[in-house]
Amino acid sequence: MKIVMLDTITFGDDIDLSKFETLGEVVKYTNSTQEEAVVRLKEHNPEVIINNKIILNEEVLSAAPALKMIAETATGFNNIDLEYAKAHGIRVANVAGYSTQSVIQHTFALMFYVLEKLNYYDEYVKSGEYVDCPCFTHFAKVFPELYGKTWGIVGLGAIGRGVADIAAMFGCKVVYYSASGRTYESPYERVSLDEMLAQSDIISIHAPLNDKTENLFNYDNISKMKKNAILLNLGRGPIVNDADLVRALNEDLIAGAGLDVICKEPIAADNPLLTFKDSSRLIVTPHIAWATYEARARLMDEVFKNIEAFLKGEERNVIV
Repeated sequence: MKIVMLDTITFGDDIDLSKFETLGEVVKYTNSTQEEAVVRLKEHNPEVIINNKIILNEEVLSAAPALKMIAETATGFNNIDLEYAKAHGIRVANVAGYSTQSVIQHTFALMFYVLEKLNYYDEYVKSGEYVDCPCFTHFAKVFPELYGKTWGIVGLGAIGRGVADIAAMFGCKVVYYSASGRTYESPYERVSLDEMLAQSDIISIHAPLNDKTENLFNYDNISKMKKNAILLNLGRGPIVNDADLVRALNEDLIAGAGLDVICKEPIAADNPLLTFKDSSRLIVTPHIAWATYEARARLMDEVFKNIEAFLKGEERNVIV
């Protein structure tokens, strides 16, 4: 059997892929354009494609007539033409839940970075200013305790619930907004969007992107938040309007924000986020919340098991 990996760059070159060699001949490409994917699939005609970001539409998939399986190295699969796959008997399998703990961890990393003004205090020491400080401590950037604050969550799935549980352990009151209208069995109170915006000291987003969440945090809604509030987006970039967030920060409508996802990735050169230079109020990381070593290794272990199950005639994480 021949396996083609189209974009190994998306899960890192530090992950051991040798186990895939036990399944057949493996051809690896660091990255592929749409055009390159067509050429490479025609050349190798694999039975299995391992893919993350390439759009596997009819043009690409038809270049591999021997194709029997698409192993998606992600949870989302909207980059795959499922109708074509179904019509041609191609198995599609994804991986879910591999990065839950990593995203929860990064949520708190972003939050504390902004809440405690860590960039400012680190720079204060490293600049040498602390050498001449007349006191053992320094109070220029006041920050609050997390205890007793209200934490609002958008999206109470596995990640949102994990964040909620840890926030509660820190002594926060946790409320959540359900864009779908679903009420979850949890100890946390479901509130309306306006109630969450008005009550919360911290809001973290862990929701999928859909017609109910796209542009949810626009200027009008951000304006309804507390002036001391922090907004965190670890869901999908377009849930927060980048330009509106920068405007709100410039107008001091909220205290700060932490983003791991943005509207277009990689970031566009003209994205307004690049104009906001105060890192004590805004931190943007390049979609790394999911990307601990453990999560990436777990991801590829699951992909391997998906392919192995397919070869044994078993169903595992099957989409079609």
